[in-house]
Amino acid sequence: MARLSFEKKRVPGPVAHPAAVPVRVYGAGGASVGGAAVVAAPGEEIQQAVLNHLQRLAISLGTPIRATIQDDRAGCVVPLEVSADGSSRVTGKAVRVARPEAPEFLRTPRGEFGPAPVMGAAVPGSAVASAAPVADVPAPVVDLPAPVVDVPAPVVVAPAPVVVAPAPVVGAPRPLSAAPAPAPAPRVSETTTGWPTESVPATTATPTPPRGFDAVAEEVLGDGPVTETVEGAELLTEPMTRINEAVRAGRIEDAAELVERTVEEAVTVLGADHAEVLHLRELAAYIAYLAGEPVRACRLSLDLARLRRTARDADAAYGNVQSAATAWRAVRDPEEGLRLGRDLIDLWADLAAEPGPAADDPRPLESARARMLRLTDRASRAERTAEHGAA
Repeated sequence: MARLSFEKKRVPGPVAHPAAVPVRVYGAGGASVGGAAVVAAPGEEIQQAVLNHLQRLAISLGTPIRATIQDDRAGCVVPLEVSADGSSRVTGKAVRVARPEAPEFLRTPRGEFGPAPVMGAAVPGSAVASAAPVADVPAPVVDLPAPVVDVPAPVVVAPAPVVVAPAPVVGAPRPLSAAPAPAPAPRVSETTTGWPTESVPATTATPTPPRGFDAVAEEVLGDGPVTETVEGAELLTEPMTRINEAVRAGRIEDAAELVERTVEEAVTVLGADHAEVLHLRELAAYIAYLAGEPVRACRLSLDLARLRRTARDADAAYGNVQSAATAWRAVRDPEEGLRLGRDLIDLWADLAAEPGPAADDPRPLESARARMLRLTDRASRAERTAEHGAA
């Protein structure tokens, strides 16, 4: 009973998620999504990398993600909604973003209100009596230099019509209505922004089946069978349904506890190499990733990939490798990343050397090798910093 009471307190409502995720694209290979850096893989467009990241967010939250994409290269803002199946929907008009104008105090005077007064200009005696010069420079007439004091009184005390010049002479400011109309904003299209301006369905010309954590997430969020075999259905339907419900509700800690107990029970009844046990371990790795344990998620996925490769299931092994790669990219410590990366790339290279999906798609492996170089550089810098601090 205490357990049930605890769980009720943990489920006040649906998982909170941002109404619109801010996205900023800085260049051809870099962007940020909700403050997290996104880097395009070799040969991948940055737009596709951003859309893939938004799709993963939608999968993890179980709801479509709305994003406001500001592309600095194209100078536009595009509002999109990306669903868990990869489809995207435009939620508003794409608009151009003008470059920020300089502050008012930094702008060059444009002379719209007449020329600036010359405070120190000399005024000849013959010109003082005329109305036009005095009207152009009203203020200096009061504070004339000393030599002007000797001018006869009628000239010093100018009549009212001379001091208050007519509006046309002073140069009245131009009415706001007379301001030139702004040029119409250029039309925003997919060819000029690089982002879709119409709803894009999930299906493409060459659909790719979901693999790795994407495939696990689709099973968790879907309403299909939760088991793969008849014996698994009898034993695991009820606990796996509870695990999936916990994940969908955002109760990741409860889901982790449930899946750990369920794996132990399934191993006892079915054996460690049974298909249902391997399926459960995939779910356990995904939940560890959601719980912020990327190292554990990567190791679980690598163990599964080795077992699947031994069983000559190249497709399933490659899916586990992709799960391991996803978790590995979330490892922040460079030393730990290097250790896991060596195991990951060794296994990945072995799969790529054999017939199967890993051999058909070499680009992700190249991206992983490039990350290993970056991790090596980061680890070297961290080591040098530690040595200087010790010294």
